Amino acid sequence: MEITYGKGFEPVVSMRQKVERVQEALAKLPQYEPKTTHRFHAGMYCREVWRAAGVMVVGKVHKKEHFYLIVSGTVCISDGIGEPQRFTGPHMIESLPGTKRAVFAETDVLCMTFHRTDAITVEAAEDELVEEEEATMYSPGNLIRNQNQGVLR
Repeated sequence: MEITYGKGFEPVVSMRQKVERVQEALAKLPQYEPKTTHRFHAGMYCREVWRAAGVMVVGKVHKKEHFYLIVSGTVCISDGIGEPQRFTGPHMIESLPGTKRAVFAETDVLCMTFHRTDAITVEAAEDELVEEEEATMYSPGNLIRNQNQGVLR
């Protein structure tokens, strides 16, 4: 939805809409499948995601609060709310429900997310923790959803 405030004003586009537009553009390109490790322990789920320098990904909308840790490397992140920010690890972010991130890896990067859940499979955890989106490029486990597109590793 675009909102205008009168003749001569440009449409106001929210940061979330900008993230969604980035996702639309990325969907037309060969997809990057990040190396992802999944760990379940004591009511917690940890996703450990490696990204190569120069890669941009857009994640799904998160349903619950969680921690997002940049362990090493430098990223530029838009969380769909405020302006994009640059972080060099180690750096911890407290993520809120409704968050949808666009993340650009300026260097090789290791990021981890930590979630409270009683799930014991990746599929059950994603069902509980993220919203299903028709436009998403990833299926559970960070696997490329549309196998018809090229895959960059």
